[in-house]
Amino acid sequence: MRFFLLLFLFVITTVTAQNTLSLKEGESSPAASIKAITWMEGHWKGEAFGGITEEICSPPLGNSMMFSFKVVAEGKVIFYELGHIRQLDETLVFELKHFGEDLKGWEEKDEVQSFKLVKVDGNRIYFEGFTFEKISETEINIYGLIQQGDTAEEVTFNYIKQ
Repeated sequence: MRFFLLLFLFVITTVTAQNTLSLKEGESSPAASIKAITWMEGHWKGEAFGGITEEICSPPLGNSMMFSFKVVAEGKVIFYELGHIRQLDETLVFELKHFGEDLKGWEEKDEVQSFKLVKVDGNRIYFEGFTFEKISETEINIYGLIQQGDTAEEVTFNYIKQ
């Protein structure tokens, strides 16, 4: 089960990844508006790690889009995430927290996983270690860089709108 925690507790390394990026040292996030990612709104489902993944993203309100995520395998919830993409200081940030199937938090009480915006490029929004890609009105991909020990692997989550 803890493998899934590694999925989103990333250590960004110097790994060649096709769809995920990181800011260069000293580089700042570019200006961006929450409007750049409003296409994420909705109820999305996909498959990963032998189970079903579900992402539900609210419409923008208060310069943020709130989301919930869960992984279900063999009929049981493996873990949840709650978070948001928010507009902060003229840019965007992607932030989340993890919870076990019993809703006990994995991060410390005041700890949040935070991923800075790298760039907005057409149908893709790049955060450090994550990329959100609009394929069509009914299909998206989310790419995540997973660090496990000394190796890193980029994983694709393909979602269809429900």
